[in-house]
Amino acid sequence: MQNFKYYAPTHVLFGRDTEKEVASLVKKYGGKKVLLHYGGQSAVKSGLLATVEKQLSDAGIEYVKLGGVKPNPRLSLVRKGIELCKAENIDFLLAVGGGSVIDSCKAISSGRFYDGDVWTLYEHKDHATKYLPIGCILTIPAAGSEMSDGSVITNDEVKGWLKKDYCVDEFRCKFAIMNPELTYTLPAWQTACGITDMMMHTMERYFSKDDDMEITDAIAEAVLRTCMKEGRKALDNPTDYKSRANVMWAGSLAHNDLTGCGTTGDWATHCIEHELSGMFDVSHGAGLAAMWGSWARYTREENMPRFARFARNVMCIDTTGMSDLEAAEAGIQAMEKFFNSIGMPTNIHTLIGKEISEAEIEDMADKCTNGDTTTVGGLKVLKKADVIKIYQMAK
Repeated sequence: MQNFKYYAPTHVLFGRDTEKEVASLVKKYGGKKVLLHYGGQSAVKSGLLATVEKQLSDAGIEYVKLGGVKPNPRLSLVRKGIELCKAENIDFLLAVGGGSVIDSCKAISSGRFYDGDVWTLYEHKDHATKYLPIGCILTIPAAGSEMSDGSVITNDEVKGWLKKDYCVDEFRCKFAIMNPELTYTLPAWQTACGITDMMMHTMERYFSKDDDMEITDAIAEAVLRTCMKEGRKALDNPTDYKSRANVMWAGSLAHNDLTGCGTTGDWATHCIEHELSGMFDVSHGAGLAAMWGSWARYTREENMPRFARFARNVMCIDTTGMSDLEAAEAGIQAMEKFFNSIGMPTNIHTLIGKEISEAEIEDMADKCTNGDTTTVGGLKVLKKADVIKIYQMAK
């Protein structure tokens, strides 16, 4: 059991019509002039953005808008946001959308007062010392960014693009408004990608060499079972409030560190996938599904009993009479079957619609390990050669 810090300061308002409380929350956390940050047209078409604007205006809170956030949020838009915040003297950031919008807000927050290039922070070459506060209205349960300390940004200004993370406690939202009804109109693909992403946030923590934190394991297993059970229901009936609510809350619990207390996480699948979505601009959740099975088979010998437990307690497989290896393989296959059942790919060819080349694999592995100067993974420490093998297994 590892020592741990658990810090989850985000004020959560969960349930119907909670978006109508946005102005009072912005004021509570000191906002007087807000950057209203959002994605494409869904927030406009649904009327949510108009509702938020009215709430702010009626409360006498000034705001300026910046839309255009895309999946795998871009550094170029972050730079625009930073300059806009400086020009308009913004003192609070409000994200209306999913993880991409929230991550973009976090990057803007870190760059607002930073004297250097904000990308330097994501290269882990420096740390900012002052940040703008952030609040969010969540519309896509997936990334868990509403309660996490992390942000992932894609540098679209370099050849081949680069995808990097930056994690600090200052990135934790002051408040998160979570109304499951706002997720009713999500396309099935987005819902399925979200379910996969939140499950992987839990699994990255669950597959560890630390296996003596029973309460943490039990919480993680419950989150995973809930994601599968309620996720299927939400896909079958998009306006099922109960299922949408369970999925939405599971996404937050999956990435606010609760499912990793006392354990050392892995995170190799995320690191490996970041290069896939950076190179091919694919949905993050789908990329994770495409890579996980190959990562699991490559690393399972590091803690075979853990994979066997996963088969029993998460995938509900009767492993009586099976060896740990047989149980582990049965669990991995069952997880891949679940991913396929919700429309997720389980190999790279299905993910990108073509055969990946060895040169592309080499390039991704090189970026993933910074030219083989760093490693990824906690369950099994992976070097560049290991990452190449996992990409090849997933072809």
